[in-house]
Amino acid sequence: MLSLRRQMQYVAIRKRCFHTSNKKCGYIVLVPEIGEEGLTGDITIKPDGLPDFNDITIENCLGAIGRQAGAVEKSVKQIESNILALPTNKSIDTVELFRKLDEATGPLDTTWGIAKALYLGNSTLIPTKTYMNIHDRARKARASKFCSKSIYDALQKEKKSIVDTFDERLLRKYLLEGGLNGLGLKEDARADLKEVLLRLGRERANFKNKVNISMHSFAHLVKDYQLVRDFPSTLLEATIIDNTNTINQGPWKFTLQPQVVDGFLKHCPDRVHRWNIWQANVRKASTHMDKSLENSTHIEKIRSLRKRQANILGYPNYATMSMQTKMASNISNLKQLFSKLLKFAGPAQSIEIEQLQNFATASGFEHRLDVYDVSYWQRKYLLSKYKLDEQTLRIYFPLPKILSGLFSFSESLFGIKIVERTDAQVWQPLVKYYDVYDNDRGIKSVGGFYIDCYSKENKFGKNNGWMVSIRNRNESAKLSPLCALIFNFTPPSENGPCLLSMDDLRMIFKTFGSALQHILTEAPFTDLAGLSNIEWDASQVAGYVLSNFLDNPFILKTISDTQNCGPLPDDLAHKTKLFKTHLAGYNLCEELYIADLDIELHQCDNFWLDVVRKLWPVYKCMPLDKKDSHPCSFTEIFSGDWGAAQFSHLYSKVIAADIMEAFEDNNENMNSVGERFKKTFLSLGGAVPAAEVFRRFRGRDPSVEALLKSLNIWRDSRTPDSL
Repeated sequence: MLSLRRQMQYVAIRKRCFHTSNKKCGYIVLVPEIGEEGLTGDITIKPDGLPDFNDITIENCLGAIGRQAGAVEKSVKQIESNILALPTNKSIDTVELFRKLDEATGPLDTTWGIAKALYLGNSTLIPTKTYMNIHDRARKARASKFCSKSIYDALQKEKKSIVDTFDERLLRKYLLEGGLNGLGLKEDARADLKEVLLRLGRERANFKNKVNISMHSFAHLVKDYQLVRDFPSTLLEATIIDNTNTINQGPWKFTLQPQVVDGFLKHCPDRVHRWNIWQANVRKASTHMDKSLENSTHIEKIRSLRKRQANILGYPNYATMSMQTKMASNISNLKQLFSKLLKFAGPAQSIEIEQLQNFATASGFEHRLDVYDVSYWQRKYLLSKYKLDEQTLRIYFPLPKILSGLFSFSESLFGIKIVERTDAQVWQPLVKYYDVYDNDRGIKSVGGFYIDCYSKENKFGKNNGWMVSIRNRNESAKLSPLCALIFNFTPPSENGPCLLSMDDLRMIFKTFGSALQHILTEAPFTDLAGLSNIEWDASQVAGYVLSNFLDNPFILKTISDTQNCGPLPDDLAHKTKLFKTHLAGYNLCEELYIADLDIELHQCDNFWLDVVRKLWPVYKCMPLDKKDSHPCSFTEIFSGDWGAAQFSHLYSKVIAADIMEAFEDNNENMNSVGERFKKTFLSLGGAVPAAEVFRRFRGRDPSVEALLKSLNIWRDSRTPDSL
C-alpha cells in the first residue's frame, strides 16, 4: 500500500485510483464506498502516540472509519442490551456507561480528525468526495449514543442522583442532545420530527447549491492594471486568468467568493467597478438575478420547517430552541445585549461616516458614500492620515518570527513549554509537530499539535486558518489531546519567508488560542474536554482573548522582526490598533444587524424582506438598496448550523474583551492572571457552564463595557449595566 507522500508522487500514473479532468481541477478518486464488503484497513498509532503518516493511505482511512464506526454502533447496542437486562429496581452505573462510550469513540475520533487534517492540508491526499464519505459515516456513528432511546430513558431516571460535577454535566449533555433529537417524544411525534428534518436537510442543500452556482457563474473581468495596482499579491494570484503571466500582467477574473469581494471593494479605485461587484454580491441567488437560482422561496421553507421542528420539541420558535445551547440562555438577555451595544455603536457610526465623507469629499469624491465605498475610503483615510499601509507593515511580520514569538509569549503567560519534535512523521515536509508541557502537571507532555502553514486549499485571495481536533482528551481510552493548525499562507521562496498582515496575525493568534484550549483541558471525558460541550457563544472566547493581546504595542513589538529591518517602530506599534478601532461603531452596527436579523428571522413569521426593512434603519445609517437581497446568500444561517446562532461570534468578543481587561488591569503581573485563565477557561473545557467559568475567573458576571472601551466608542455618560 503506497504512503500518502508516495501517492502524491505517483498520482498521475495510478489510473486505477485517480484520473484528471480537463474541465475541473483536482482528482476524482474511485474507491469503494464505506461499509462495502471486503474494504479493510486501519490507522496505525505509533508507540509515541502519534499517527504513522508514512503508512496512511486513502484506503486505510476508509477501512478504519468503516470498522471503527461499526464498533461504536455495536458498543451502543451492547449498552442498550445491558440496560434492558437490568432488574427494574437496579439503576445503571452512569460513570461506567460514559467510560465505555469514551473507549469506543476514541479510535473513531482520531481517524476522523486525521482525515480532516489531511483534507484541509491538501485535498489530493484525501479528496473531497472521499472526505465527505468519511465525515458523514463518522458523524452518524458518533451521534448514535445521543440517539439511543434506551440510554436516554435510563439517564432520565438518574439525573437527580448524580452529584459529581463532571458526571452531572455530561449527563445533562446527553439529556439535552437526546431531547433535541426527539427521544422524549411519543412515537408519532418522533416520526413527524424525522420527516421535518429530512425535508429541512433537502431545503438547506438546495439553498447552498444555488448560492454556490450563483457565486461561480458571475465573473467580472479586468484588463487594466491601473484598476488593480493597489491589490495585494494574494488577491492577484487568486484571480489571474493565465498562470503563465506574472500577476501584474493580467487579465484578472473576479468572482463572488467572499474574500475576493472584500478585497476588491477595499482596493479598487473605480466606483463603477466597485458597484458592479457589490450589486452582484448582494443580489446573488435572488429574484433580481437568475430566477431559477432564487433562494427566497427556500428561506421561507427553511424558516417554516425550523419553526415546526421547534414546536414539535415543545419550543415556541426556533430561536428559543437555539438558546438551550447558548451562554446567553434566553432571547430577552440577548436583546438587552444588542440594545446596550447599539446605545454606543449607533452614535459612533454616524460620527465616523460623517468624518469619512468629509475626507472623501476633500479628496475629490463627488458622491454620497454608499456601502460599497466605505472600505475603500477607510483604507485611503488610514494611509493619508496615519501612514498606515497593511502591505508596508508586512516586512515586520515574517511568519517564522511570528510563530516563535507567539510560542514564547504563550509559554511565559500560561506556564507551559512548547517543544518541537523533529523526528515526528508528518504528511508533507514543511509540516512541523510540537509537544506541549504544562509546568503544573509534571514532566510528561499533556498533548501536542501539528502546524501546516502552507496548505494549498481554499486560496481565494485571502489567507485562512483552522484548528482541527484530531483527538480530544479521553481518559478512558488513554488518549491525550492532539490537533492540527492549518493555514494557507504562501510558501517561502528565494525572496524570503512569508510576510503577514495584521489580519493574518489576528487569525494565527485566534487559532492558536483555540488550540491551547483543546490541548490544556483537564476534563476527564472526551465530550467535556477542550471545546466540547462549550456553549456556542463562548466557544471562541479563548481565541479572541489571545488575539486581543495584539492590541498591546509592547507585545506587538516583541513578536515583530528584529533582524532584517529592526523592530516595529513605536509610532507604528501604537497606530496598528486603528485597524480595529477606526469605524468600530460602523462595524459593530453591522455585526448587531446580522445577529438581530438572524434571531428575528427565527422568531417571527413575517416575510424575510419585511424583517430586513424593519431592522435595517435601526442599525444602519445608509439607505437600503431596493434590490439588496443579502439574506438569499446567508449560507451559514440557512444551509449551515448557525441559524439563530450568528450572534455567538459577537457574544464571544464581549466575553473575551472583559477577560482581556483583567490582564490590562494587572499589567505588572500578567502571568498570575494567565495562570488563572489557564485554570478556568483553558482547563475546564465544557465540564463547567461557561457563565460559571467566567465568574470563577472574573468574580462577577460579564459586562459590555470592556468591549466598548477596546473599540474606543465607550462614553461615561452612557454607562451600560452588566449582561
